[in-house]
Amino acid sequence: MPPSVGRFKLYQVIGRKAPTPTEPEPPVYRMKLFAPNEVLARSRFWYYMHQYRKMKKTTGEVLDVNEIREKNDRVVKTYYVMLRYNSRSGTHNMYREYRDTKLTSAIDQLYSEMAGRHRARPRSIQIIRTGIVENNADLKRPATMQFAKADVKFPLPHRVMRAPEKKFRSTFTANRPSTHFQ
Repeated sequence: MPPSVGRFKLYQVIGRKAPTPTEPEPPVYRMKLFAPNEVLARSRFWYYMHQYRKMKKTTGEVLDVNEIREKNDRVVKTYYVMLRYNSRSGTHNMYREYRDTKLTSAIDQLYSEMAGRHRARPRSIQIIRTGIVENNADLKRPATMQFAKADVKFPLPHRVMRAPEKKFRSTFTANRPSTHFQ
């Protein structure tokens, strides 16, 4: 699952063991997975089903694959992610918090940060659980706590003014524009 394939999306994959005469109606399993595309989501589904149940692609079938989209992606939320990853020294569990408008964008941040800080490849990262941190009191990481205050301000100290679109524009002007504001 290289990230160069594309940004991660959230898929819901539904599958089961193929019906047999001894088991005509096997139980159906549903899994939510992050993958760049539908093909890799199916692949990850069989990877996890082989780990947790005695099922594999040759003895099972995928019933449905749906992409799940965010309902309101115009509001900034704090997401938490519980994950497990394999490093060179062993397997580690981790809890991370990210601020973003979409869960899939928070997962993109996760994969970038894990690659940068821990040299973890996407194939070695298993996302166990994700969710939204509802109360600011439940935040655990200082990087996200600093945005939970009511009086947070985002100053714009160096704004470059764009010139209006004109047919003829002068390369040199009489005075330089001021870009530093208080």
